[in-house]
Amino acid sequence: MIKSLFNIIVFVVIFAAVLAYQELGMLEDDGKQSAPYFSLPLLEDTSQRYDISQLKGDRSVIYFFAPWCNICRYSMPNIDKLHRQGKVNAVAIALDFQSAEEVKAFSKDLNLSMPVLLGNRKTAQDYKVKAYPTYYVMNPKLKVIERSIGYSSELGIRFRL
Repeated sequence: MIKSLFNIIVFVVIFAAVLAYQELGMLEDDGKQSAPYFSLPLLEDTSQRYDISQLKGDRSVIYFFAPWCNICRYSMPNIDKLHRQGKVNAVAIALDFQSAEEVKAFSKDLNLSMPVLLGNRKTAQDYKVKAYPTYYVMNPKLKVIERSIGYSSELGIRFRL
């Protein structure tokens, strides 16, 4: 019994340490840092741009993904479901892709309802994206209040909102 309890405690400590390590170097989530500005082309119509000011006034999620990312494929529908239900204002930003067609195929396969934007190297640098998926939650004033790397369940996302 004591050995099992010890093993559980060790597992929890290691898991917490790994999560903390993953978040090193990300934008601060203390509610003081403004989300960096962006104005990016929409996937469905690259002549139109979407900028961060369109998220102002609502609690929002900016979700960074790569179309080759398997974890993104399983995690994105969770955020999209909340977006579809009106629980969160969400936007997905594609990074590390070969072509817009590759991103379109990925988005179509997942039947995404949230806007998908075509990001670039500057966007990745500004948001300190080093792994996929990465997402940030902003308050209505576009201050970063939560951050995460890796898979997030619908419950995990709701908890961060």
